[in-house]
Amino acid sequence: MINFTYWNPTKLIFGKGQLEALKDEVPKYGKKVLLVYGGGSIKRSGLYDDVMSLLKELGAEVFELSGVEPNPRISTVRKGVELCKKEGIEFLLAVGGGSVIDCTKAIAAGAKYDGDAWDIVTKKAFAKEALPFGTVLTLAATGSEMNAGSVITNWETKEKYGWGSPVTFPKFSILDPENTYTVPRDQTVYGIVDMMSHVIEHYFHLEENTLLQDRMCEGQLLTVMESAPRLLENLESYEERATILYNGTMALNGMFSMGFRGDWATHNIEHAVSAVYDIPHGGGLAILFPNWMKHNLNVKPERFKKLAVRVFGVDPTGKSDEEAGLEGIEKLREFWNSIGAPSRLADYDIDDSQIEVMADKAMVNGEFGNFKKLNRDDVLAIYRASL
Repeated sequence: MINFTYWNPTKLIFGKGQLEALKDEVPKYGKKVLLVYGGGSIKRSGLYDDVMSLLKELGAEVFELSGVEPNPRISTVRKGVELCKKEGIEFLLAVGGGSVIDCTKAIAAGAKYDGDAWDIVTKKAFAKEALPFGTVLTLAATGSEMNAGSVITNWETKEKYGWGSPVTFPKFSILDPENTYTVPRDQTVYGIVDMMSHVIEHYFHLEENTLLQDRMCEGQLLTVMESAPRLLENLESYEERATILYNGTMALNGMFSMGFRGDWATHNIEHAVSAVYDIPHGGGLAILFPNWMKHNLNVKPERFKKLAVRVFGVDPTGKSDEEAGLEGIEKLREFWNSIGAPSRLADYDIDDSQIEVMADKAMVNGEFGNFKKLNRDDVLAIYRASL
């Protein structure tokens, strides 16, 4: 276990009816509020009206930026930045899922930067300050509601990158499981895959003596795998929505990754796919992650065996570490298939015509991955195995 400092300033407000907390939180930051949201589902669910009513009760002057894409685009970020600078926005409120929150983070940072916000995303510039923002979460998936990370796509250049800064933590996040009731089944599945993928990215590292962290990761995976089938049978189960919502937040707020650096190669590989084809991030991860695992099984087979035995119930008797680990990978694939996640790029009508292009995009910053450094041949092999 390496040295670490843990710091997370986001105030987490969880549970039924917690939207009322806006009355206490928003006035701390200003009267001019930019409300950021996606394609209109919050209007259909009534959440938009509830939020607007509370903001008006506070006497806030509300501006709106709607239409944030599932893979949020820099063009939308630029619109938000322009609006913030023109209107003197003091606070941003993201109402939606991880994409809306990621977009809001980029707007908040871009509004305090003299150049193009894409400079921050591509790390040509570092966000040293940002407008304050809060979130009202409507989708259990990315964990963006309690971390400083963001992923933004440039659709014109077919690029998609993750970035972050200590100044882009939300000031607060409101998580009411009832606000996730209207999330469709497929989006619920993608969210489940996404949060499990975050934990698996943590799990594959090279440090020793991470006994508590391992158990935390294993417990999270087991909890999600127990809860997910029950949720998919009843999408309006408060108990299951609450369990999944809380798991999504905990999977990527830093709690599970103290003392080591997880791998994160699979996320980079997927970003290149969805930059070209605009597929759901969780769907891409479901396809790619088991193939990354198979590709790297020989790096530390005892790690794969540990996951297989503790999480997927593999009996290791008479099996090598590699054999047990491979059985665990297959059981992960079986679970994701059982809840309706895709397993091949062909499920999105993706063939081999663009894999060279995707590999180039994945390799733009050179070799990557902390469990094993991947080169271009590695990336191509994983793509080909995923076709």
